[in-house]
Amino acid sequence: MHVIDPNPWRMLKGYEPFSLCDWPGRISAALFFGGCNLRCPTCHNASFAWHPEIFPVLEYHGVLEQVQRNRNWLEGLVVTGGEVTFLPGFDSLLHDLSRLNIPVKLDTNGLRPDCVKLALEHGSIKMIAVDIKGPWHMYPGLTGNRAGSAQARECLGQILALAADHPGRFMFRTTRVPGLSKSDIEDVKACLPPGFELKVQHYRPAKITSNQ
Repeated sequence: MHVIDPNPWRMLKGYEPFSLCDWPGRISAALFFGGCNLRCPTCHNASFAWHPEIFPVLEYHGVLEQVQRNRNWLEGLVVTGGEVTFLPGFDSLLHDLSRLNIPVKLDTNGLRPDCVKLALEHGSIKMIAVDIKGPWHMYPGLTGNRAGSAQARECLGQILALAADHPGRFMFRTTRVPGLSKSDIEDVKACLPPGFELKVQHYRPAKITSNQ
């Protein structure tokens, strides 16, 4: 029987010690975790998200030690993927990050509102960046049929409600992938709580590998 490893650090596949773009306005480091619950046809890093087993696991103690050594000039730590909220042991990951005593930004697709709510309970999680794929009715096509329209409406609806209650801790993004029109982008903007802006990102073509 296949046993799921509950240690989320076994999915740590990448580390960027210095970044000016992963957390706009802050000098940050970034941790990249492999694996994703979606199969978006336009994913810009499909190999990393869908086939994390082909990438070596980083020794996380050494990575976290380096983050600690750089704390004097680092303004934040970005935790991204893949999709971090679907990692087994996500709650233990939050506890480990809290012990670093550094502001953390979490990137997510928002389809695990229970995990996002859990993250909000940790004072170290200062920002949650939510990637909204498009209007709810387009989610099946945009996610490789891994998320339905009703699921998107329900899950992202909960996220939007959390954002309304914690306005300083959320930001929203949409990537203008092929097939999304200007009208679709406006539909996403209309869903956001008052006071929020949607960051529209440029599309980067997928990295294709033979494993996909």
